[in-house]
Amino acid sequence: MSRVRAVLADVTPSALVAGVISALVNYSGPFLIVLAATRAAGLDEAQTASWVWAVSIGNGVCSIALSLFTRMPIIVAWSTPGAALLIASLGGFSFSEAVGAFLIASIAAAVFGFTGWFGWLLNRIPAPILQALLAGILLPFVISAADAFSAAPLLAGSVIATYFVGKKFFDRYAVLAALIVGVTVAALTGSFKEMTVGLTISGPVFTMPTFSLAALVSIALPLFIVNMASQNAPGLALLHSEGYPANDRLLVGSISTASTLLAPFGNHGINLAAITAAIAVGPESHPDRSRRYIAGLSAGVAYLLVGVFGGYLVAGFQSIPVETITSLAAVALLASTLTALKGAMSGEGTIGVASLTTLAITMSGIIVLGVGSAFWGLVAGGAVYLLLNSTVRRPALPRKSEDAARAAEDSDSMAGV
Repeated sequence: MSRVRAVLADVTPSALVAGVISALVNYSGPFLIVLAATRAAGLDEAQTASWVWAVSIGNGVCSIALSLFTRMPIIVAWSTPGAALLIASLGGFSFSEAVGAFLIASIAAAVFGFTGWFGWLLNRIPAPILQALLAGILLPFVISAADAFSAAPLLAGSVIATYFVGKKFFDRYAVLAALIVGVTVAALTGSFKEMTVGLTISGPVFTMPTFSLAALVSIALPLFIVNMASQNAPGLALLHSEGYPANDRLLVGSISTASTLLAPFGNHGINLAAITAAIAVGPESHPDRSRRYIAGLSAGVAYLLVGVFGGYLVAGFQSIPVETITSLAAVALLASTLTALKGAMSGEGTIGVASLTTLAITMSGIIVLGVGSAFWGLVAGGAVYLLLNSTVRRPALPRKSEDAARAAEDSDSMAGV
């Protein structure tokens, strides 16, 4: 009971709202990519429902358990880049082959997590490059507020204006105020979309995995790379940037284990969140870093509710105007984006050049070989850093050549005399 009282004592409206917004952003935008992936796989309604149930329950249980255990705001999310990858990859395979590939990718991630190999690799990358990776992921979402304002000035403008007024007069509740005003303005202007409940979550459907070399190469390998480089790496970098001593073995290993257990029910991969986690881990959640874990709990509860009541809650999330969600996410990400940019620009000399390379390529949004820009930004930044810090040794002259050169110098000096 004492632990329950301690948790309840840490509950604040700002942290609760930060967690709910994290889930809201996931279900209002990236969730559509998951649904598109299920359609690309040709799944029926029961299998689609099982897929959504698996990712929602996995996110919820891991977010709650890890946030309570570590007292850090751990936000777990499905792999949005992974889902985007699957849209193009699933067409030529049966769903059982896809499930087998999901299983292998999750097992590989768990092995890299628990053994510390993933953390070892990240520790070899200079901190400014990792911060540049994070900034490159977050900054486009902040900039997208301008597009939202251009498309719907009243909807986006009300959110942005309320946030900055709130920062001036009631800093802790600025995001909450922006959410309330944004939803109110959307309701008053009749901007809510019509709710169409076409997906109800009835429970898990088990699919026996089958394995093929083609599916392992085409699905499992790129999915593993995308999940680790585009989600777990910036997720860990985000936690470290906010001063949290994130244990990569515990977080990546345990989340990937849960992902493995849920793979036969359609889960393509859950991992540390990056973009949505930035909403919960920054000072907008709570000025006291030790109390922000409440945001991880509230996000987890929101995920579990979607897992249970699926269709209705998802339809409700998706009925909110996209401009309201976009501008709300942008203002909620401002603090974390600023922290990442400061860290990225802290490097000097060759590290600064490598960081800028990482930032530029990550922001570009390029996709090469089905892998997104976060991975290529990290690869390019690391390559530039290694190139600029490499030393080129001149080959030693043979002994005879050295003697001949010395003799020539002596003769030249004598001639000058």
